[in-house]
Amino acid sequence: MKKRFARKLVVITSLAMMSMLAGCGKEEKDTSKGTEKESTTSASTEAKGEEDEEDYNTGDASLDKVRNEDGIGEKELLVVSFGTSFNDSRRLTIGAIEQALEDANKDYSVRRGFTADIVIQHVEKRDKIHIDNVDEALERATKNNVKTLVIQPTHLMNGIEYNELTEKVAKYSDAFEKVAIGKPLLNSDDDFKRVEEAIVNWTKEYDDGQTAIVFMGHGTEADSNAVYQKMQDLLTKDGYKNYFIGTVEATPSLDDVKAAIKKGGYKRVILEPLMVVAGDHANNDMAGDEDGSWKKEFEKEGYEVQCLLRGLGENEEIRKIYVEHAQEAMKEVQ
Repeated sequence: MKKRFARKLVVITSLAMMSMLAGCGKEEKDTSKGTEKESTTSASTEAKGEEDEEDYNTGDASLDKVRNEDGIGEKELLVVSFGTSFNDSRRLTIGAIEQALEDANKDYSVRRGFTADIVIQHVEKRDKIHIDNVDEALERATKNNVKTLVIQPTHLMNGIEYNELTEKVAKYSDAFEKVAIGKPLLNSDDDFKRVEEAIVNWTKEYDDGQTAIVFMGHGTEADSNAVYQKMQDLLTKDGYKNYFIGTVEATPSLDDVKAAIKKGGYKRVILEPLMVVAGDHANNDMAGDEDGSWKKEFEKEGYEVQCLLRGLGENEEIRKIYVEHAQEAMKEVQ
């Protein structure tokens, strides 16, 4: 009887999550396609060219806690991230989120799963350290006889990875008595407001009236790209007119941001990623010294530019949102 209820719970949870992701049919379909492109591009740039992987030092991989131990216990909190091959950023962002989740939920064993196999392979080849992909993490949970499984993704928004995660977990539903999946960072209006407050407070020391503070997101061609404009609109509405949101691969574009900053008459530009990690996009597309980087583009316009290479996962207030989303999911399996 208990098992039958558990299976029913998994089905209900999966259907509820799929419904939430879809919103309306067209939006869910477009979002999936766009996010798939985003994920593929990110993975390629994260693990680009083995020949140049030693051109920069991403930190000591041994300091990162990969969280792929056995001996899990009956209750597991699996934290699922896209991943990054930048070791220091991985530890300071994804690792910090995982630690915050562990500190807040002592009765759960926290484990890690990455969705980007190419990132996992890159780290393993370069640093001889293995990070579980989602299938491996779920297999580990199964073999350890986990009964209650809560999954918290570190994604910014709903998309194909979120859908795929739900589908993968559903395939393992018979292995667990209870399963629940937490929401991504930007899910509700309250989430947007809290993220706004977090990034504004994080950068207030640079807000001198003459500085444009720019956050660079990834961007996608899908409807889910609207989260960036929504954040921009919220910042503008709340009076933060010198805060700008741009994306690498969609809109608002770099050109859009440059035009808006020019109208404001600013002298200085602060650049920071609107991404969980400060990986390849942050280090190269944003802060790189080659032509075409956001840093170089703004310098060409005559601005003094400062780059803040830190991912959202380093921000304590951002981590609190993930913790609360995970705890909301835990209530489903109590």
